[in-house]
Amino acid sequence: MTELVRRAREYAQQNPKELRRFGKFAVVGAIGAVVDFGILNLGIQAFGLDKWLANIFSFTAAVISNFTWNRLWTYPESRSEALLPQLGQFGLVNLVGLGINELIFLSLDHWVFSSWGAWGYNISKAIAIGVVLFWNFFINRIWTYRKIK
Repeated sequence: MTELVRRAREYAQQNPKELRRFGKFAVVGAIGAVVDFGILNLGIQAFGLDKWLANIFSFTAAVISNFTWNRLWTYPESRSEALLPQLGQFGLVNLVGLGINELIFLSLDHWVFSSWGAWGYNISKAIAIGVVLFWNFFINRIWTYRKIK
């Protein structure tokens, strides 16, 4: 693990622009997380949706928010690329991210935090978002936004 940390630190020192870009991506992700948590809780508490279905709706809304803000702010150079192919790539990456998110969210909610009520599924969701943040950043960076220097 310390080797991984050392390599990450070295990469960040050699690529400060990429580190700033990751920071922007994380801010956009935080906005998406607010959207995600808001719609998840609204779906479960106000509309009585099953957790898995509320999670799909909330995740999808967050993806739309994240794509918009990443195109406008994190990767503004990407606006020179065609919108639909880029949205398609972002969507595919996030479809895998949704699978990872659902697996972590539902597993933790069921096996670890089941007795915690709303706190339990929100903690499960927070952990799932944290894991998927790294998947989404790195895969989108090397595929969706690969042309960005």
